[in-house]
Amino acid sequence: MKTPKDQNTEQNILQAAKSVFQRKGMDGARMQEIADEAGINKALLHYYYRSKQLLFEAVFKSAFSLLAPQLNKILNDESSLEDKIKNFTSNYISFISKHPYLPNFVIQEINRNPEFILNMKGNIGFPNLETFKKQVDDEVNKKHIKPIKAEQLFINILSLSVFPFIGAPLLKAIGNIDDAQFKVLVEERKTHVAQFIINSIKA
Repeated sequence: MKTPKDQNTEQNILQAAKSVFQRKGMDGARMQEIADEAGINKALLHYYYRSKQLLFEAVFKSAFSLLAPQLNKILNDESSLEDKIKNFTSNYISFISKHPYLPNFVIQEINRNPEFILNMKGNIGFPNLETFKKQVDDEVNKKHIKPIKAEQLFINILSLSVFPFIGAPLLKAIGNIDDAQFKVLVEERKTHVAQFIINSIKA
């Protein structure tokens, strides 16, 4: 059993790692820099996490464990499809705004280690689309929305929400906008993406 001191040290390490990964990326991050940020020596860091890969996985799981149950609850609650799209978009963008390093981390990790995400699929709270798929099919059959596969609709919602974070440097350069302006655009997307999606599927 971990002592309170162990838990505090581990949390300090995860917070330091998140900060360094966000600044430097997975490849640019160094264990010594993470140890310095956490205020511990490198030997102690290696005691808790033997490698940068294991540390990254711990940071990812810590953040994803907060997001996944929220998204799963939205996808499987009793709300209307329109409200579901609005709630999902708002919650997802709000979360990624607080953890902007995650989208690129996920892409890097999927390319490097596809089994990592598959292994997480068995975790409690991992998003499940079955209720969402049935709801979309019902709405299509009732002719409330245009014919569309639930998987395609989900991809549209997710990609329109996440791309600004992945392509932030490019979007800032093309739009000639600074960090403050970009934050405003991201905040606006919480409602803009949802309304765009809803308007596109209305019958």
